[in-house]
Amino acid sequence: MQLDALREYATRRGYLIVEEFVDHGVSGTKTTRPALDRLLDAAHKRKLDAVLVYKFDRFARSTIFLVKALEEFNTLGIDFVSYTENLDTGTGMGKAMFTIIAALATLERDLIVERSAEGQRRARARGVQIGRPRVEVDQEEIRFLRSRGLSIRAIADQLQVSKSVVGRLLPRT
Repeated sequence: MQLDALREYATRRGYLIVEEFVDHGVSGTKTTRPALDRLLDAAHKRKLDAVLVYKFDRFARSTIFLVKALEEFNTLGIDFVSYTENLDTGTGMGKAMFTIIAALATLERDLIVERSAEGQRRARARGVQIGRPRVEVDQEEIRFLRSRGLSIRAIADQLQVSKSVVGRLLPRT
């Protein structure tokens, strides 16, 4: 039904359908899907003038992903048309609506960051460790092994820690 409606719309608008990108049986919450990946590849190769979707949520479940994709299409000069929401970024009204959607996505991102920071602050106040546990390594042993000519990788392997831990604990010269 959705494809029929989009084909009819494309015909009325005089669009030439280059390809239909349909992901069957793949969750729309995923930002990487076979047909979506092919669509984005075709967009980057400038094979498209417009992307026509039945509904926003058929293309992207996340507002943030939708806005990023629309910004990318805009940069590439590709119009985005949502049939159900009656949004066409090739028109002045569509561009205005996109700006509003982008502003709401920015607000959503900011709220998520604020909530996350507040949650971490409260957890720290309760004594909860945030992030990876600190690796305890004897700095003198690292210096000793280094003085014997061992590489950072060899020291890391011997002490069973990452190279970055060894590098961080070595004195700067």
